[in-house]
Amino acid sequence: MKKLILLIALTAGFGMMAQNNANNQGIHVTGKGIVKVAPDKVTVRSQIEHEGQSATSVKSQNDEVVDKVIKYLKSEGIAEKNINTDYINLNKRYNYNDKTYTYVANQAISITLENISKYEEIMKGLLENGLNGINGVQFESSDIEKHKAEARTKAVLNAKEKAEALAAPLNQQVGSAFMISEGNNNNHQPVYRVMEMKASDSSGNQETIAPGEMEVSVEVNVAFILLME
Repeated sequence: MKKLILLIALTAGFGMMAQNNANNQGIHVTGKGIVKVAPDKVTVRSQIEHEGQSATSVKSQNDEVVDKVIKYLKSEGIAEKNINTDYINLNKRYNYNDKTYTYVANQAISITLENISKYEEIMKGLLENGLNGINGVQFESSDIEKHKAEARTKAVLNAKEKAEALAAPLNQQVGSAFMISEGNNNNHQPVYRVMEMKASDSSGNQETIAPGEMEVSVEVNVAFILLME
């Protein structure tokens, strides 16, 4: 039994020595992979707001517009899952100049369009149905996991290239990787422009967004064994 324990201890010791040896002789690098993607979805964060002297009145006005907006979106084939209420507020606002109170009702709705080409048409319809605020526009890709996987592969290959470039002047070769970890993942929004759109504008070819490209990036940390030539 003592011999067995000793054998296990020696085996573990050799394993730790081999690992420490690999760590001492290793080269640690960070690789980055970037994939540029044309977004195929857009989420519009909209807001409906009314202000007045009566809490009941402004809430009623807001509810009426929200109802019209949701009915319009459904009539345009926007699925219910893509119409989400972010928040509903009813607040009392104090005017310090004339020392009076008003009431403000607002409701934020996120609308996801799975067809970016419908953006102009849908926005015009929303404004005509009473929507009076846009809080932001976010572009997305429906194949984001596929693009992350591609960026991850590029990051690992980039790490190997860096390691080889660092080892070459030392007359050493890069061996097997003994440690790999994933670092920062970023899905950068594309650069886009937003122009003012008026409900009274009847122009059918006005362009108010330019989606551009999204940048999906992945970083990996890799440690390779260094071999003498």
